[in-house]
Amino acid sequence: MASPRTITIVALSVALGLFFVFMGTIKLTPRLSRDAYNEMKRAYKSYVRALPMLKKMGVSSILLRKSIGALEVACGIVMTLVPGRPKDVANFLLLLLVLAVLFFHQLVGDPLKRYAHALVFGILLTCRLLIARQPEELPPEKRMLSVNGDEQPLIHEAAPEKGKMKLHLGSERYKVCLHCSLAFAAAL
Repeated sequence: MASPRTITIVALSVALGLFFVFMGTIKLTPRLSRDAYNEMKRAYKSYVRALPMLKKMGVSSILLRKSIGALEVACGIVMTLVPGRPKDVANFLLLLLVLAVLFFHQLVGDPLKRYAHALVFGILLTCRLLIARQPEELPPEKRMLSVNGDEQPLIHEAAPEKGKMKLHLGSERYKVCLHCSLAFAAAL
């Protein structure tokens, strides 16, 4: 049976991957939703107008929108289908992309309701990355160290010294992170 940590990582990876494939596709083509596509075109024109540096570098609103959309689709596919380290790289790239999009929204003065989804998905990307980078917890039978035929608990799991409290966060970290993200999403 898969551990709760693995189930959480897979569920977040698939959900986030599909979301970014969908959002990237909307930026690239009007086939899914003409209204959303036209709204994306309008938004990216305002981003380029607000950052004249992009214009000086030769980056048009079309190039910016299509490059961000293509990156979202590519990273979303990796998050959904590719196992291992590439998922973490795609997660990190998407997190940087979300931060850039949040910057663009703030730059043009959009209200919170226009970019709340970016905040929520940025938090979920952060949680997924933290959970994935957390070391796997060993089962109790593998936590014992054999010394001269005698099994002893590992040093960091030995009883705390008198007067000191033992604190173990371990696997609870991802539950709190996921719970906070879902509560935040529900509040919006």
